[in-house]
Amino acid sequence: MNRPLPAVRLRVPTHEDAVAWHRVFDDPEVMEFYGGRRAALSVYEELTARQRRHDAEHGFCLWTLLDEAGEVIGFTGAQPWRPDWGPVGEVEIGWRLGRAHWGRGYVTAAARETLTRVRAAGVPEVVAMVRPGNERSIAVTRRLGMRPAETYPHPTLDEPALCFRLSLGSRPGDLTLAATDAE
Repeated sequence: MNRPLPAVRLRVPTHEDAVAWHRVFDDPEVMEFYGGRRAALSVYEELTARQRRHDAEHGFCLWTLLDEAGEVIGFTGAQPWRPDWGPVGEVEIGWRLGRAHWGRGYVTAAARETLTRVRAAGVPEVVAMVRPGNERSIAVTRRLGMRPAETYPHPTLDEPALCFRLSLGSRPGDLTLAATDAE
């Protein structure tokens, strides 16, 4: 079904956003593909601090995702791939959304804004690393026009990690995005 995507706002995460992310992501379904259990508040405190540094250094980060009312509902953005396996040296686009907001198109809308911002920062290509079975995220990669690329053996899981790629083009008009299907 094609429908307009919701209005979203992205901002560099504040220290207070660590508490909001901790609350929004405190759900086994949200965390299914991230270890299946809630993360400690200190994890989000470190993550938001690191994202502020990424934004200062690179002009992009995992931004706090706000809905139309200004409520924190997750994050979407990009960051350099950190592990020493997989697409080392690449920029990864990613997202995580609170369960109450699934199925409304927020991630697609925010990921499209992310692509515009990272392209403006001079990033020529992005990857998205997705675990097999994460059909919601795989659907978002399709909506963004990403193509399945390589798979990498995961160092701690007994499954491959799927890598999707998207070239952002060399001129402002080169970025083409998929249809406006809302997830």
